[in-house]
Amino acid sequence: MSNLDREPVPSLCGGRGFVVAEPVRELLSPRKVKLGESTEVRRLLPNLGRRMVGAWCFVDHYGPDDIADEPGMQVGPHPHMGLQTVSWLHDGEVLHRDSTGSLQTIRPRELGLMTSGRAISHSEESPRKHARLLHGAQLWV
Repeated sequence: MSNLDREPVPSLCGGRGFVVAEPVRELLSPRKVKLGESTEVRRLLPNLGRRMVGAWCFVDHYGPDDIADEPGMQVGPHPHMGLQTVSWLHDGEVLHRDSTGSLQTIRPRELGLMTSGRAISHSEESPRKHARLLHGAQLWV
C-alpha cells in the first residue's frame, strides 16, 4: 500500500534479526514407499515434523537399482491435479506417457518437468530394452 504522507516517519519493519547467520542442517529419515508394480522409492518429504521445504511437498529418491533382469519402473496410469513434478534421472531411462498423447523418454542428466492438468493421467515406465541401472529423484511442487 502506498504511503501518501508528504513527510513520512521511517519505521523499522521486519529485518533479519530472526535469521540464523549460518546454514541450517536438518537430517531427515526417509520412509520406503512402493510405487507401481516394482519400484520402491525412499520418500523424504513429507516427513513427521517437516511437511514441506519451500514449494517442495514431496521428494522421492529411487536407486541405484540393478534392473537388468527385471521390468524396471512400471508405474501405471494415474492422475495428478494441481501439482508439478520435476524428475531428475542419474542412470537408466524412464518413459513418460500421458492421456493427451505426449510421449517423452527422460535420460541421465536430464530433467523432466510435468505440469498436471485436470482429467489428465500419466504413466512412468522403463522401456522394454533398458539399461542395467535405474537411479533418480522426483520432486513435487
